[in-house]
Amino acid sequence: MSNRLGNFRAIYLAALCCIGSFLFAYDTGIVGGVLTLEAFENDFRYTTAQATNINSNCVSILQAGAFFGCFLIWPITERFGRRLAIMGSSLVFCLGGILQVVNTHSIGAFYAGRVISGFGVGAATVLVPMFSAEMSPKSMRGTLGSFFQLFFSLGVCVSYWVNYGVQQHIAPSTIQWQIPIGLQLVPGGLIGLGMLLVKESVRWLAKKGRNDEALENLIWIRGGDAPEVRAEFEEILAGLEEEFRATEGVTWKELLLPANRFRVFVIITMQLGVQLTGNTSLAYYAPQIFKSVGAGNSSLLVTGFFGVVKVCAVSIFSIFVVSRIGRKTAFMGGAAAMGCFMLAIAIIVAKEPPSTTGGVSHAGIAAIAMVYCESSAYNMSWGPVSWLYLGEIFPTRIREFGIAIGAASQWLFNFMLSEITPHAISNIHWRMFLMFSIFNYSLVVYAFFVLRETSGKSLEEMEEVFGSAQTAVDSEAIRAKVERSQAEHMEEKS
Repeated sequence: MSNRLGNFRAIYLAALCCIGSFLFAYDTGIVGGVLTLEAFENDFRYTTAQATNINSNCVSILQAGAFFGCFLIWPITERFGRRLAIMGSSLVFCLGGILQVVNTHSIGAFYAGRVISGFGVGAATVLVPMFSAEMSPKSMRGTLGSFFQLFFSLGVCVSYWVNYGVQQHIAPSTIQWQIPIGLQLVPGGLIGLGMLLVKESVRWLAKKGRNDEALENLIWIRGGDAPEVRAEFEEILAGLEEEFRATEGVTWKELLLPANRFRVFVIITMQLGVQLTGNTSLAYYAPQIFKSVGAGNSSLLVTGFFGVVKVCAVSIFSIFVVSRIGRKTAFMGGAAAMGCFMLAIAIIVAKEPPSTTGGVSHAGIAAIAMVYCESSAYNMSWGPVSWLYLGEIFPTRIREFGIAIGAASQWLFNFMLSEITPHAISNIHWRMFLMFSIFNYSLVVYAFFVLRETSGKSLEEMEEVFGSAQTAVDSEAIRAKVERSQAEHMEEKS
């Protein structure tokens, strides 16, 4: 067994978890394009005048289901573990997906399918960063955590090209919208079936007192037994022991401790910041937004290349950048860049409104290029780093609570922006981009004064970063204990 095998297993596990991110991205990205198909409008029997409200409802209602899914899943994963919880989330999503793909001629039934799928997707957004953070080696945690955003970008990209493909190559009919909607069942099923081939979270098992099984799983995920694996296991056990000794009997009240209150504040405001960058609006309503900046009749094609840009940007960040810069640097630099690009879009669209002839003007090309650049900045900063940060900052005792709050906040703010965006496109036009520009510049100040640097810190050391006096894990004591344990182990061997 080798370190290469351990790296492969860690990457496989993270990639499998992040199919949940692909699933969410595909599901939301596909709806924006499907709603532009005349066949969908005809089958569900609504008028053009109702289209704006139905557009916002079809997208945002999934967020509403996901919001409640975040809270419902945490007692389940606390009792049954991460692995079974992810499998259950997959099943719930697939049930909702089946209801969406059946042509009931009822928009209410379609809404119901979206809500049910939302429960599954919301649960996955809690479980994925938690499982990935708990199983990844410290040296690879940043890179593997960024897989979440990489798979999100892949899901969006695939959804855009599927929409373009069915529009170009399938005549308007029921099957035209059923193909893109039905394809979401593929990743939805894969994430559940793939969990049959991985092990349960080491930290969850250790927390439950199942130490032998926890050590066995750690040896599996690291690719074999070795002194450094034993040392890591001792550090995990010592960290849990310190946390249990600090407070007894975890409850929601633990979130009211000063350091934990600050963590909750950071996570909620950070998730609000993610939405205020404007990229959720760009992802969900890309075809409509590209029409508003001058893409004309080529909006779905332009949207397809928009997806490719997102994948390239997050791939570059995940492979070459994430382990080389700090979290705060990524947050501040990304927000500053996005503010500049959003301002440029607002100026271009204000000075040169989109053509009504259906063609793409020079100003339209410039605006499209700025949207591409803005998306690249997001996918190299707030996109991947926010989910990585969410999985890092909470101690093991309250990680389920903390991540549930963070993911639920994301869905709540996601819901708000999804409802607002179609109306903003129709009513305030270029001023929407100016608004997002101001928000992004404000996020630079927020990141500088509020966020803490977590890069290179183990999950057991995070208490020191957030200055917790009551629940802080004594990392020096842990290291000393681990060293003593290793010395005793060596003496026993000799």
